Amino acid sequence: MKRFAAAGLFSIAAIFAANAQAAGCMSGAAVGGVGGHFAGHHALLGAAGGCAIGHHMAKKRQRQAAANAQRPAPAPGQ
Repeated sequence: MKRFAAAGLFSIAAIFAANAQAAGCMSGAAVGGVGGHFAGHHALLGAAGGCAIGHHMAKKRQRQAAANAQRPAPAPGQ
């Protein structure tokens, strides 16, 4: 039974990552799947939620990095 759950988790995560080109989806899905499994055997729901949250956090980091790159560097001596 655990093998089916692990295979299902991996296949769902791979589908999400392939369709959405989602940065952070695979790691989020893995964490969400484990959390969902221990919180009442809802690994697939946890994987889907983890993928969404992981993608959201990765996009947030990308926007922050882009904003920091556009910020001018301080003048020397200040």
